[in-house]
Amino acid sequence: MKFTVLYGTESGNAELISEDLAEALREQHDDVEVADLQDTDPMSFDPDRFYLIVCSTHGEGDLPLSAAPFAEAFDAVQPDLSGVRYAMFGLGDTFYEETYSQGSEHIDRRLAAQGAERIGEYGRHDASSWTIGSDAALEWLPRVLEAAAAPV
Repeated sequence: MKFTVLYGTESGNAELISEDLAEALREQHDDVEVADLQDTDPMSFDPDRFYLIVCSTHGEGDLPLSAAPFAEAFDAVQPDLSGVRYAMFGLGDTFYEETYSQGSEHIDRRLAAQGAERIGEYGRHDASSWTIGSDAALEWLPRVLEAAAAPV
């Protein structure tokens, strides 16, 4: 299976988590790419790849800085994502319960509205917890791979 790990970040946490996920995937898979959402063309989604998307939340439940250009471009072209499969891992802080992990929700809604299929449970990391973000993501990853029918 081919993987692309995409991230949207404000402070770099989503990027670090994405790199850790990619490193874990490379232990079993040869074709693993990592990219910032701001460098991702919404028309480039390929049904032959499985996407893991890690996105933080900024401000009042907004997209992080690096995901905003992607969302803008996505809304302009509204690509047909039929056949595209992805998993979502959101970052946030439950201290802000009304807006917790909403940055990732913005991306998730866009992908689903254009026909992409989210696979597995929605992963999340709570900055108010004692858990390290990468640890939470690496614990989430095997369940996503199982749901996607990829070797763990």
